[in-house]
Amino acid sequence: MPVDQVQAPQRARGTATESHARSWRGPGWGFVAKLLVMMLINAFGVTAILSAYQVGAWVVLGALVVLLVAADWVYFSRRALAMKYLFPGLVFLGAFQVFTLVYTGYVAFTNYGTGHLGSMQQAVDAALIQGERRTDDSPTFPLAVVRDGDVLGFAVSADGEVRVGTPEEPLGPVDGAEVDDEGVPTAVPGWEVVPRAELFTDAELQERVVELRVPVSDAAEDGSLRTREGATGAVYTSNLEWDPDALTITDTEAGVVYSPDDRGNFVSPDGERLPTGWYVQVGFENFVRAFTDGAFAGPLLQVTLWTFGFAILTVLSSFGLGLLFAIIYNDPRLRGRKLIRTVFILPYAFPAFMSALLWRGMLNSEFGVVNEWFFLGANVDWLGDPWLAKLAILWVNLWLSYPYWFLVCTGALQALPPDTMEAARVDGAGRWRTFRSITLPLLLISTAPLAIASFAFNFNNFTIIYMLTEGGPAFRGTSVPMGSTDILISAIYQLSGVQGGRADYGLASALSIVVFVVIGVISAVAFRRTRKLEEI
Repeated sequence: MPVDQVQAPQRARGTATESHARSWRGPGWGFVAKLLVMMLINAFGVTAILSAYQVGAWVVLGALVVLLVAADWVYFSRRALAMKYLFPGLVFLGAFQVFTLVYTGYVAFTNYGTGHLGSMQQAVDAALIQGERRTDDSPTFPLAVVRDGDVLGFAVSADGEVRVGTPEEPLGPVDGAEVDDEGVPTAVPGWEVVPRAELFTDAELQERVVELRVPVSDAAEDGSLRTREGATGAVYTSNLEWDPDALTITDTEAGVVYSPDDRGNFVSPDGERLPTGWYVQVGFENFVRAFTDGAFAGPLLQVTLWTFGFAILTVLSSFGLGLLFAIIYNDPRLRGRKLIRTVFILPYAFPAFMSALLWRGMLNSEFGVVNEWFFLGANVDWLGDPWLAKLAILWVNLWLSYPYWFLVCTGALQALPPDTMEAARVDGAGRWRTFRSITLPLLLISTAPLAIASFAFNFNNFTIIYMLTEGGPAFRGTSVPMGSTDILISAIYQLSGVQGGRADYGLASALSIVVFVVIGVISAVAFRRTRKLEEI
């Protein structure tokens, strides 16, 4: 065989190898950047998984493991190209939307609220703390507050030694500590002694110190060390005793035994309950109570009717005013149209909560400019009378929302086909006939979905209600935290007890589910009806 024929395949293989070597230039900066990002994501993910494991949050732990494995597979696989773009959005959708909805639904079927905020063990711990009394033979110990990062503890001097403890670790001796002439620890190895001046000036720190309880020993019956002012401490023990086997709490002084019931309470044989309970499943009780309990049914019915009225009237009035101004200032014969349009959309440029606060001051019955300038100083209680307050809210919301429809309708008018309008004029149709039969139907094709979205927004327009009236004035003759201008979303906020009232998260969550369903049904029906406009 000729030498050239033998060497030809070898040269071909060498050429292919050299070409492959030239084409592969390493992983590239894109791969390195992706690797660094995924390293950070895995680090944060493993940290979150370990944290969930420590607190026993098994559902959260499982979800984190699934998401972390899915993220590694998506971004290190060559097959899931589309998921590389969709995965972050799906994660955020699940975390901020789906999880919130599912958790709200879960709370709606519980009695979660004031008095039922934790587990049974947390209720037991709270009961034991509430039953604490200072022991009769407890001496007063010189004490210093110490901290290590966010962890607070006590350092006390007793019997010639300094002992340090935290709520999780009982008091134990520490070597190398220093004390002053009064026996107060001034330096503790491994701990920072909180200056006395800081205790007096930091209200949040004071509250944490007063609530701090450090076990004296591993035996719970020995009590805990507490302080009232951060300078001295004493031993406190509880007159309540917890029996984990029988699941009962016994008042050792009165001899009363409290047993758990199916409502998340510790109850004595004569019906007395301990103040703190735990949350349990109650089924549809919150939904039933919202519509049948006399304390809630009446106010909620009024709030529901006003919510629909407020949303519908706001959409109709703002759309009508915005359309009117759009028609007027779309006329080419009008001079200075651009300047006037700019002035008319100014309310839309201001933050809604700032505008609501401004109007709240202007509508003040004593010194507001509305009464002073337009009603000759009359004492018109715009925000204190139920009907006037509703009128004020509708007016302020009209002022805030009509510029949006002004812009939308202006754009829609300018997008109308000119040949259709010209054909109407040729056929002899007047302005009203043209508007009613051609302009408005064509406008509704593009604006009807926006009107539905506006209705859903105003149905949950918490800002204008809270900033202008805070839901008031309150209903007369009822103790529920609702007012005449509350809409469902602000009523839910009031029921949550954020402002210091009695929280009823279960009922608030149940109403949130109802609002979600109502908005979903109305939007679905309305969007189906708008399809008929496409036949025009």
